[in-house]
Formats: sequence, structure tokens, C-alpha cells
Amino acid sequence: MSDSPFLGRKVRTLRRQAGLTQAALAGRLDISPSYLNLIEHDRRSLSAKMLLKIARFFDLDLRSLDAGTDAQLEADLRELFGDPLFADQTPADADLRELAEANPEVGRAILHLYHSYVAARTSAESLAERALDHQEAGPAGQSHQSPEQVSDLVHSYKNHFPELEKEAERVWRDAKLEDGDFFASLASYLEREHQVTVKIEKVGEMKGALRRFIPEARTLLLSEALRRGSRNFQLTHQIGLLNGSVILDRLAADPLLKSDEARALARVALANYFAGAVLMPYADFLNAAREERYDIDLLGHRFRASFEQVCHRFTTLRRGGDEGVSFHMVRIDIAGNISKRFSISGIRLPRFSGLCPLWNVHAAFLRPGMIRVQLSRMPDGHTFFSVARTVRKHRGGYHARNVLYAVGLGCDVESAKELVYADGVDLTNPETAVPVGFTCRLCERVDCDARALPSLQQPLRVDENLRGVSFYTPVVEESDR
Repeated sequence: MSDSPFLGRKVRTLRRQAGLTQAALAGRLDISPSYLNLIEHDRRSLSAKMLLKIARFFDLDLRSLDAGTDAQLEADLRELFGDPLFADQTPADADLRELAEANPEVGRAILHLYHSYVAARTSAESLAERALDHQEAGPAGQSHQSPEQVSDLVHSYKNHFPELEKEAERVWRDAKLEDGDFFASLASYLEREHQVTVKIEKVGEMKGALRRFIPEARTLLLSEALRRGSRNFQLTHQIGLLNGSVILDRLAADPLLKSDEARALARVALANYFAGAVLMPYADFLNAAREERYDIDLLGHRFRASFEQVCHRFTTLRRGGDEGVSFHMVRIDIAGNISKRFSISGIRLPRFSGLCPLWNVHAAFLRPGMIRVQLSRMPDGHTFFSVARTVRKHRGGYHARNVLYAVGLGCDVESAKELVYADGVDLTNPETAVPVGFTCRLCERVDCDARALPSLQQPLRVDENLRGVSFYTPVVEESDR
């Protein structure tokens, strides 16, 4: 963190917001005003001791000083201003960078306002469609901001929660999970510690639910449609809600969460994190991942976890001094809607729009159940390696609608050699990488045959006498070569 070139600007912004002169703040920090001036102009790095002093003085969470947060905010703002709504008012990249660094709260306020606009627009469109179809108009729509707020919370912690990891290790020991029969051990632990009885119910009795906890009866009902690993996961999720209630409440009180709905959703997401940490203990899982070179299926069999659960656990291996490969992960449905995203690999994932269609996570739907690998190069020259496969959410029964998703997992090309999936792939030849982008509006590759929207980076030129593969892909004339 202390190596970040942006911390000086943050210190300067904090000082100005507090109405302090350099001399006044320097006196509080026991340093000279000239030294503080060098820090604020990024000409002296901040030591860990000085960072702690500044954090205590301004009552800050050290996560707020992380430059990675600025980079993500800058990317989100750039995507926001990629909306055609701002076609003639798009700020320069340098201006967005300065806003994210110097005034992050203003940047987040703009994101919040845009979220509200998108929600209102979606609601209006929905009401219009209902009116045209002569349907009864329902509520004016619900906010879509809660999932985004939870996503921001997870990103701010880099998807690693030490308190939940510690509690998961304690449950592993107390429940004696090393004995092997996970379900019996977890059910016994739940009854012993919380006087909760676990029952497996028929699909019809569950009325569409996979897990139902009845507090007054101290009973946990699990659907018979759940497979072995999913039963263990749902059982451990409930233990997390009961065991870690104080921890979950404290984490869910983060100011990034603005509503009761967001806080409730955060508790569910954090309980899921806890469940994964119990079923895949940090040290054992990371050692196995390194030994088996991140073989997802093999690790899934060993730890009784699904493909998606293993991928998600990979993204949480961020313990200081003992970290795994830095991954990004995304889950989409067959329409391309993103329902889960996380990145620590350095790649930026879209917040408001769909992924570039050239990402292999889309192609995974073409051959369900098979892993697809891809070496991809972003417009800025960064190269990433990724794997993708479909996963199916089973609901049970012939008439149940089993939903198909695709999960993509990737890392930077330098780390790819640690993955078994990179065997036989020429990672050193940039010509073998597929040119991919972020989203069409922000991608500068105007020669892409998959382009669905014009690029903000280039003016749209329309010639009614010429037609390329895509309407927004120009035809290169011989005179232009």
C-alpha cells in the first residue's frame, strides 16, 4: 500500500477536508511541514507507521487508502460515462482519474445517482410494457443498488475476511470434520451447539425452497433435491448465520451498505463465504491447490465442492504472506447477464453492461460441461489466461427448471503457468492471444467483427455504399492501407 503513487494526494485531500494547514497536520503527526509537503506531492513514500498515524488521526479504515479502490472506481466511472446519455459530455480519462483519486466520495455519489437513474428507467419501461399489454401495473420497481453495494463491500476487503476464516477453522475443529462424514458431523454440531434439528424434506413439501430454517421450532429443512456437496454447503451456511451473527452484523454495518436490504444481502453473501471456508479450510485447500496446480474438478472431488464453489474459493485466498494466484471470476447466464463478478487479477469487469462477446465464458454455452481455455489480450496490452465452463443449478424433478450458467476464472499470463490448464498453451507468443475488450462502448478496437455498438474512442463513420461484417466495423479501403 505504501508504494502507491496516489497516497500523497489522498492525504492532501483529507487535510483540506478537515480544514487544516500543512503546519497544523504536521504538528499532529510529529513531522515537519516540509516533510508533509513532500508526502502530499508523492515525493516521499509513506511508511506503515505513518500510515497508521494518519488513519488514527482521521479515523479511517486503511482500506480507504488502497489505490486499487481508486482504480476500480475510475473504471466504474469510465463505464458509466460510456452510456449514450453522455455521448457529447464524456470526461477525459485524466479527469476521471483525478476525480477517483482526489474526490472518491463524489465519484461514488455519481455512481449512486446513475444507479438510481437506471433503476427508474427500467421501472418506467416495465410499467410501459405492462400498460401496453393491459396488465395490472405493479410497484414502481425495486432498487438494483443493493447487490452492487455488497459487491463493493466484498471488493473493499479483496474478498478475504480473516474473522470468518478464523471462525471457520474453529468450527472445523469443534465439529470434528476431519472424521470424514461431513453431513453427520455438521448436523450433530448444529444440534449440540444450537439445539437445531436437521431434516431432509421432499421437494413438494419445500414448495420451491432448497433450505428453510424455522427458528421457533429450531428446525432446519433441506430439500432432497440438493446433492451431497450442496447439502453440506447449505448446512454450513446456516451454522454461519447462527455462529457468526456478531461478525456478520459488524461487517454488514459497513457504510458502503446504504439500506437494510443491502445489509441483509451482505449477511447472506458473508454466510456463503463462511460455508466455503469451512468446507475448504484455508491452509489445506491452498496447499492442495498448489500441489494439483489449481485443477478445479480434482479439488472439487477432494473437498466435496462444486465447480463454482471451488472457483469462488480460489478468489478468497488472499491471506497476507500466504496468498494463492490472483484470480478474477465472473458468472453469466445464457443471455449474458452478469450475476457474480470479482477481480483481483487486475482485469476490470463491467458494472453496468455486458462482457465483450469474445470472452470464452460466452462460448462455454456451446459445449456445456466442457472446460474452454483462452489466452486473451486487452486493448491496453495486458494478457490474461482464463478457463470457463457451464454449471447447472439443479432444482429437482422432471418439471423443475434447471438453470444453466457459465463460470469464467482467469489470471494474468505470468501466473498462468501455475495452472494445469495452461499446459500446451504458448503463453509467450502474443500472436496466439485473442484480442478481447471490456465492453463495446469503451473498446477502442473498431475493426472487431463482434462489435455491437460504436466505440466512444472513434467517431462513427457511415457509408451507405459499404457494409462490413458488423455495421460498426469499417471496411478498410485499399487507399487506407
